Amino acid sequence: MSVDSSLLENIAQYSSAHSPKFTILVNDRFFPLMDVSIVNSSIPVNEPTTRGGVYFSEKFAYKMKGVINDLSVVPLLTKKMLGPNTEFGELKISSQTESDGKIVPIDIFTNLTNSVQTPN
Repeated sequence: MSVDSSLLENIAQYSSAHSPKFTILVNDRFFPLMDVSIVNSSIPVNEPTTRGGVYFSEKFAYKMKGVINDLSVVPLLTKKMLGPNTEFGELKISSQTESDGKIVPIDIFTNLTNSVQTPN
């Protein structure tokens, strides 16, 4: 999966300043993604490496966090995450950002690394 770091940094800055709407597509169903944050953070490896023979990890990675209030997504996400499954299922997250003074739609294709369910 290729990464455009400058585009991700632009998206992170824009979403922090403007709180655009995000949606996530899981098994042909759209869910609103709320309280989204995007950060570039360190990964606990000393050098770029293949993790578990499954995926390649750099020393830093962009991470996105968000909240989905619709609990019907829980069994769908479980099938997308490495751990219960032998392969990652790709997720599509859609939003918008600003580029050259214009608002443009964006699609981010990513993998789920963890999910947490809370009673709230």
